[in-house]
Amino acid sequence: MRARMGILLLPALLAGLAACGTEAPQQGAQQEVPVKAEVKIAQSELGPILVDQTGRTLYAFTKDKDKSSACDADCIAVWPALTAESTVDAKDGADTKLVTRIDESEQAVYGEWPLYYYVGDQVAGDVNGQGVDDEWFAVAADGKLVKKS
Repeated sequence: MRARMGILLLPALLAGLAACGTEAPQQGAQQEVPVKAEVKIAQSELGPILVDQTGRTLYAFTKDKDKSSACDADCIAVWPALTAESTVDAKDGADTKLVTRIDESEQAVYGEWPLYYYVGDQVAGDVNGQGVDDEWFAVAADGKLVKKS
């Protein structure tokens, strides 16, 4: 009877585990919004780029125009916006400000580029989002997109 019960429960257990795997990227998009964020310049294998206070790489989306985000809900699940409730501290000359997104959150912008994380970056210094779909690039200290690999 126990073996039979285990066989019956196995599909439910596997479905539950699979569901957990698909929700992981969305958790990054639904993080608690900090009161303030920090953007600074750090050295990377791509040269000097923008990072947050923990050293995570910040990216720009080439479809964004006029400091406005073109990244919809599906996009944000993979590319969470750098958001803050009130301010963004600019360190090391990283002149950053907040703009209101369509969902009413406040997203950090550097020059013309709204800033995002990539869920594939696990630790400070990762640049796994660099060049994805030829639309996502790290932002250099001068506000230009880093187009090298």
